[in-house]
Amino acid sequence: MVQRDDGDRVRMAAMREEYSLTGLAEQDLATDWVDQFDRWLQDAIVAGLPEPNAMVLATASPTGEVASRTVLCKGVDASGVAFYTNLGSDKSRDLAANPRAAVTFPWIGLQRQVHVRGPVERVSDEQAERYWASRPRGSRLGAWASPQSSVLPDRDALERLQTEVTERFGGPAGESIVIPLPDFWGGWRIVPETVEFWQGRRARLHDRLRYRRTTEGWVIERLAP
Repeated sequence: MVQRDDGDRVRMAAMREEYSLTGLAEQDLATDWVDQFDRWLQDAIVAGLPEPNAMVLATASPTGEVASRTVLCKGVDASGVAFYTNLGSDKSRDLAANPRAAVTFPWIGLQRQVHVRGPVERVSDEQAERYWASRPRGSRLGAWASPQSSVLPDRDALERLQTEVTERFGGPAGESIVIPLPDFWGGWRIVPETVEFWQGRRARLHDRLRYRRTTEGWVIERLAP
């Protein structure tokens, strides 16, 4: 085991980046949060950031245990932010029992973040079917094979499950057959109440502009950094 001395802790405490790429003013924002998100997503793609659709999803159990993990966003529109997963996973159990979530898109290479918070709802079966059909065959096999969030004795156990599923959907004479959408797999949508666009600035005086849903529509407000 590597022992860390006080010097290591001091060096970590001293780590910081001076954010100075650009600012974010109210007049620069799109009137609609979806349009603004698309602008920043395209910037992240053009900049070559890895996994620009990756987001950190935070959920909480009914008794207050909080968990976060990185998932891939698979759709953003006026209805919300969608992703897909095993419906028996820890995150799905959290969302089913406590239907609220927060996600962060960490575009650190552009000194940007986007925070989305709100209630969640299940994506329709029809939409889940359409997305399932677009997945690579290996990903569909993996979804069938993995009892997500369950305890496994070792890696070999997972490999055996994968082999069983591959053989099951291999078809006669090695021909592949259709892999159906499992009844334990589907999508969730975060329905935004707030969407915050965060742009790093010098001396930690960051720009934070938030779209907030009200009964009369969306308002834009600036938050202190």
